[in-house]
Amino acid sequence: MPNHPYFRATLMAALAVFSATGLSACGPMGPGKLRNDQLEYSRALGDTQKHEMLLNIVRLRYADPPTFLDTTQVIAGYSVSKSISGGFYAYPATAVGNYLFGTGTMSLGESPTFTYQPVTGQQYAENVVRPISPTVIMPLSLGGLPIDTLLRLTAQSIDGLSNVRGLGAGPSGGGSVRFYLLLHDLRQLQIQGAMTIRITSEAPPSPDSKKNGGKSDSNGSGGSSTGTERSYLVLTSTSDSNLLAIQAEVRRLLHLDPGAEEAEIVYGPYPKHPGQIAILTRSMLAMLTQLAYEVEVPEDDIKSGRTPPTIGQVGIENRPEVVIHSSREEPDSRYAAVSYNNTWFWISDRDFQSKLAFTMVQVLAALAATNHTAGAVVTIPAG
Repeated sequence: MPNHPYFRATLMAALAVFSATGLSACGPMGPGKLRNDQLEYSRALGDTQKHEMLLNIVRLRYADPPTFLDTTQVIAGYSVSKSISGGFYAYPATAVGNYLFGTGTMSLGESPTFTYQPVTGQQYAENVVRPISPTVIMPLSLGGLPIDTLLRLTAQSIDGLSNVRGLGAGPSGGGSVRFYLLLHDLRQLQIQGAMTIRITSEAPPSPDSKKNGGKSDSNGSGGSSTGTERSYLVLTSTSDSNLLAIQAEVRRLLHLDPGAEEAEIVYGPYPKHPGQIAILTRSMLAMLTQLAYEVEVPEDDIKSGRTPPTIGQVGIENRPEVVIHSSREEPDSRYAAVSYNNTWFWISDRDFQSKLAFTMVQVLAALAATNHTAGAVVTIPAG
């Protein structure tokens, strides 16, 4: 074969191209897929849970039972097949322009697998029906969540001051104006840093400990012994006369001593001992039911008896915590929207208060969950 410089240069260049193509095609695709899929699947799971929660609220408004479906596993499977071939013809058997030839093919397939599990039986009772403990709820305010919104969603009563109820309490829900005055005062103290929540696992002394020679009464504190978390409402010291007045009003509404600096928060309609704050908390079912009866529904559905009238607000409150609109037309600007019986129900993307409260409901649902199986697992092969 003649020693053609052009032939040798072309051959070397072609071999380099084939080698680079083969190496790049054989490189791992897992890292790139992980970066993309983790975010996409996380976003998809979050949107699904958001729409499921909104749909269950609407279903409860129309006396349909809520249904909860857990996504327990996501497997993102990929298959890759590729082939590369090439060669050259020797001179002078063929023309100079046909010295080299090559072909290559590659195909990529995706076959995700999703595993769902309905929430039923004991898990349903624990996640949906059982009231959420105040010691679980109150620490959320430490992260900056508004304490008035938190308690409006989760508390049925505080020291006998009643929140609105969904059914059987008339058009106003039977709420107490003083309940909302208390929440307003607590929010003002929270904003100014004159109130906080203290979490501890230490057992408080019993009121009768002095009578028993320093030994606490086994039935005294409304909670278990050392090791169980307890939460306390703490009114921090301040020199601001306005904040001192608000703190005094909070003590009066909660029946605390005028000089009390903190009080233990316990579950129940009324405190068992002086110096405690009793919060009768709601379950997730009660919380969603309350939100359901504040949903804006078509007037025709009320007149026809498909659903009762919307519950109004009490006292200083002029709107629900989560404003859910309805219309026959699909909304444009929506944070979350579902279709139910030819009607669209949605939360506006321009309503920050409703979005924040709805997010808090989802956080509370996650805290209330006590799965007996492992949570959602996303498996992305890295081969």
